[in-house]
Amino acid sequence: MPLSKASQRNPLSGSPHPPSAKTAPLRLALGGAFALAAAMGIGRFVYTPILPFMAEGIPLSAANAGLIASANFLGYLVGALAGSLGGLPGSQRSWFLSALLASAVTTIAMGLTDHLAVFLLLRFFGGVASAFVLVFASALVLEQLAMTGRAGLSALHFAGVGSGIALSAILVAVLGGNGFSWQELWFASGLTTLGLLIAITWLVPRPRKEFGSIETPDTQSGRKSGRYSGDLLRLVIAYGLFGFGYVITTTFISVITRQTPELNEAEAVVWLAVGLSAAPSIYVWNRLSGRYGPTRAFAAACLAEAVGVGLSVTADTPALIIVAAALVGGTFVAISALGLIEARRLTTGDPRQALGIMTASFGLGQVVGPWFAGLLHEMTGDFQAPSFAAAISLVVAAGLVLMRTKTVLKESPRPVVPDWDSLRAQLLSEGKADLVDAIETLRAEGGKIDAIRQLRKNGYLDGPEN
Repeated sequence: MPLSKASQRNPLSGSPHPPSAKTAPLRLALGGAFALAAAMGIGRFVYTPILPFMAEGIPLSAANAGLIASANFLGYLVGALAGSLGGLPGSQRSWFLSALLASAVTTIAMGLTDHLAVFLLLRFFGGVASAFVLVFASALVLEQLAMTGRAGLSALHFAGVGSGIALSAILVAVLGGNGFSWQELWFASGLTTLGLLIAITWLVPRPRKEFGSIETPDTQSGRKSGRYSGDLLRLVIAYGLFGFGYVITTTFISVITRQTPELNEAEAVVWLAVGLSAAPSIYVWNRLSGRYGPTRAFAAACLAEAVGVGLSVTADTPALIIVAAALVGGTFVAISALGLIEARRLTTGDPRQALGIMTASFGLGQVVGPWFAGLLHEMTGDFQAPSFAAAISLVVAAGLVLMRTKTVLKESPRPVVPDWDSLRAQLLSEGKADLVDAIETLRAEGGKIDAIRQLRKNGYLDGPEN
């Protein structure tokens, strides 16, 4: 049935959106993009372009460099799981801004020491902070965009990760090329985050109503946990293999470029290529997912990334290493989203537990990857062996998800009429803003059957159409 005017009111405010707020959604999406650029593109990934300067200046061995990277990914895993728990005191916006400040502080502090133990602690807590920013930024930004009917702007929000990587690449290339030390590169990166934080504080305003504690679907409803099939377990394994497969290259590609004389000319732009290709990747792969299905899109992205990972250690010209960087950058953010889309599709009931297991598997792969690569580098003197292992893991991940295509609907049926509010939030978290807009338009026009058909077409609903 058509949505009434009352049903279109903002549930946080209880009043219709004022006409004068037309620019507010764009401002909010831009704030979300700045936040992901600061916490993810800089806070989480700036270590990659700075690492060659640290390796030469401290000096830092490949094994220790891998440990530092693993500490950050372990912190990210802990933060992602902790941030999704209910009952945290205070408002989402307070946690969001505090985590951004913590990300800036831990980044600056990296330039104040050269002790391995301190590096490990700082990167661990920096990982926790970046995960909190991702969790709470998505909650603050995506939900408010949906409430204003501008869910399509979530693409701008998620582009922040790749844009931040590109920004960090330019920052390090310019300053490093002008003789700045590795310590000064960390200082500059942290100060950039602080500058973005000032803008974000204005761009992401306090919601019209915030609750006294942060709630999650588990604390808000009594829905049962999802059922786990063999298909989902294979996806969980594939997701962990992906975490292992992408992280070695994204951690060490700048080091590889510097250590290979034939590739030195590309050092200043290789990380930039990762960021520029990552920025639009979710949009591109979601379009492919809508046409060919998330399973095939996930597998294709894994195979493309495997080519990029293998090419990163076999390239003998600057052009080839840039192609490798583009293949990895253009897939790793999108595969993260596609994996969660599939987990949601394969789970009946509340999907949060399944998504938590996916996050844990992915996080474990990320933690093991840099440590494993660092150890093998110490034994062999290069990154070929760990990179080939990573490429093989991505191929295996693709094979695992393709094994499921013939049984997925029988083992994981969807309810005929889903809980639209929870499904909308899930779709937005997966970057499916275009689908959300289409469904909400159909519902507003009374096209319930058409809305159900659209959900079925995209793999979110099984059963009869009426």
